[in-house]
Amino acid sequence: ILLILGFLSTLAVIALIAVAVTQNKPLPKNIKYGIVLDAGSSHTNLYVYEWPAEKENDTGVVKQVEVCKVEGPGISGYSHATEKAGPSLAQCLQQAKEVIPSMQHKETPVYLGATAGMRLLRLENESAADKVLSSVENTLRLAPFSFQGARIITGQEEGAYGWITINYLLGNFKQVSGWKKLLHSLKSISETSGALDLGGASTQITFVSKELSSESPENQLYFRLYGKDYRVYTHSFLCYGKDQALQQKLARDLQAIGFYFQTMESSILLDPCFHQGYRRTINITDFFKNPCTSDKKKQLPFSQLDIEGEGNFQKCQESIQKLFNKTNCPYSSCSFNGIYLPPLQGDFGAFSAFYFVMNFLNLTSESSPLPLNEVTRTIESFCARPWQEVKTLYHHIKEKYLSEYCFSGAYILSLLENGYEFTEENWQRIHFLGKIGSSDAGWTLGYMLNLTNMIPAEEPPVPPLSHGSYVGLMVLCSLVLVSVLLFAWLLFHKPKCLQKGIV
Repeated sequence: ILLILGFLSTLAVIALIAVAVTQNKPLPKNIKYGIVLDAGSSHTNLYVYEWPAEKENDTGVVKQVEVCKVEGPGISGYSHATEKAGPSLAQCLQQAKEVIPSMQHKETPVYLGATAGMRLLRLENESAADKVLSSVENTLRLAPFSFQGARIITGQEEGAYGWITINYLLGNFKQVSGWKKLLHSLKSISETSGALDLGGASTQITFVSKELSSESPENQLYFRLYGKDYRVYTHSFLCYGKDQALQQKLARDLQAIGFYFQTMESSILLDPCFHQGYRRTINITDFFKNPCTSDKKKQLPFSQLDIEGEGNFQKCQESIQKLFNKTNCPYSSCSFNGIYLPPLQGDFGAFSAFYFVMNFLNLTSESSPLPLNEVTRTIESFCARPWQEVKTLYHHIKEKYLSEYCFSGAYILSLLENGYEFTEENWQRIHFLGKIGSSDAGWTLGYMLNLTNMIPAEEPPVPPLSHGSYVGLMVLCSLVLVSVLLFAWLLFHKPKCLQKGIV
């Protein structure tokens, strides 16, 4: 009897421990990875994203885990050596291989999206653009990942995916479940934020407007994310990125022939958008090859142009404002160049070059956003500083970038104020964003979020027993153990009533 009771007790204890350990051991993480390369006009960035294989409302919960800046120019910069475009990505692809577990390399999708730099190259030289993409494709196919395509994305896509990124990172798509979902459905849909993106060659504006009309359907896109439908306004202005806007302004200045000294070899142009004492030389032949300036081509009696800075903010803004044609609007309301723009609504996240320039000028504080007039005074003051003083103070910054901060700051002000018609009243609804959490603000995360809709969801890892079975087994094993112990106690410690009955 002792052996049987001991055996049963031991068996019950082992069963209890075994069931509890098996049921409650940590479930394996089922993580998926994806790679997106942002091939911009000035450089390329590689982003690695991860998300759980079990998806939330058909859209993966994606977060950035790695970013790698490709050395050298953007892929459009290889138009004269197209075979080098693909190999330039090798170092960052190697970095991605080290971040992503080797067992998952083959199933990890890799996408490359080229933006305005390649759009311009396609307009200028379609054959060169095709060869650049071919070189990039060859390199990506040789990588151990699942190559899904390398293409030039449209300006609309760039704007819309930037909008998705901003709102995802700000939590505007977050869903609730259970009884809270019922309460949530009784409230109005939470307000989304608009997206303002500024690159080197193009700029995008995207937002949801309650007053969005159907008069310009080409500027509308529809998305379904996290169980909700969204209709957004978006437009991309090619040639209005900060680099190409500067080229356009210089081309206009060349047309105006504002020179104070001229020879057959070169000419000097005074430019109010550069610091006093700054000087740079540009090649006239290369200058007018650009599709953004080719329509302003002019026969000039010199081959080079020397630009000398004046550091005059007021004259600089006057010059920049000529880039925005506000004379003709075929719609109920327009931004510039006859493009439809519904009334601005809600907050806006401004990222990419909007953030980089304004951050350099210390104008990105979220704790106490500066009013428009103070922002204007800050940029005006910076432009008035002599070049030698600026160069000494910011010696760690590349001269090309440093020399253009005055123009870029003035251009951002003109674009937002004159182009999109932000005012003193709604200026502080613009939030300049570099990162939100651990993720960069930009179009690539939105691209990945949208693409995960095409990746089949997998069942989440589940414990070996259902909750009911687990509870039942635990109760059964406990009852067996208690019964055995009670029987043993009764057997070896007979109560008096039992003893009398036996007598």
